[in-house]
Amino acid sequence: MNRPNHTRRMQPRRGFSLLEVIIAVSIIALLATLVVPRLTRFLSGANENKAVAEVNSLANTVKLYMASETTGTLTDDFRLDMLLDGSDPYLNNPEDLIDPWGNNYEIIIPGEQNLDFDIISYGADGKPGGDDDIVNGKN
Repeated sequence: MNRPNHTRRMQPRRGFSLLEVIIAVSIIALLATLVVPRLTRFLSGANENKAVAEVNSLANTVKLYMASETTGTLTDDFRLDMLLDGSDPYLNNPEDLIDPWGNNYEIIIPGEQNLDFDIISYGADGKPGGDDDIVNGKN
């Protein structure tokens, strides 16, 4: 009898094997565990730098207000939102009074660290005191 001669052609493989997928996912997970903590620290540092710049900018705006609107000193009832009032406000956007963590900047009159006033961001924890606090002119 004649047997049919079936020659199999090698067809190229399609797709990935389960082992290849597991190895690729493991490598991606390993890289993510190395990158994510550094990225988090980088973003945290960026928020701190932004807050330092904003408290110093707000302090300069308050000094400009003091020079043109008052006798050179602030009254105890002064609030930062007063910079938004009037036909020619010192600040145009209420969001300028919010720190990178979503909390309002505070003003303390007279200042605890500066002579006239302190502009403060309470940092990531949003609570007074601690290492997170950012004060104009001192960071």
